[in-house]
Amino acid sequence: MANELARGLRKRLTPQEVKLWVKLRELKAHGFRFRRQAPIGPYIVDFVCYGQKLIIEADGSQHGMPVHAQHDRERDRFLTDQGFQVLRFWNSDIGANLAGVMDTISIALRSPHPDRLGPVDPPHKGEG
Repeated sequence: MANELARGLRKRLTPQEVKLWVKLRELKAHGFRFRRQAPIGPYIVDFVCYGQKLIIEADGSQHGMPVHAQHDRERDRFLTDQGFQVLRFWNSDIGANLAGVMDTISIALRSPHPDRLGPVDPPHKGEG
């Protein structure tokens, strides 16, 4: 069921999602592969790079409404509990400042995220 819904959403991307998708696909040359409208648990995320455990969400104005904002917080909590980092961008930012959006995404892809790091040894006795 989730796969069918995701397949339908991939056919109906918003103009901002299309712009972002074109730029995210360019990152494949740098080793970052994104999927669009991918099911993760009970949710379908706009874009995900599984290798970096990074989710990108393109939000329209309805996400500013209290009921949607609360749903987004719950959704983000679930996704971060699964080890993902979630970046949200307003559609207006994607439309007006795509270069800045892509800079933020590039930084996140290249920055260590706690859930992407390997096991960390505890400090030696007497340290930390």
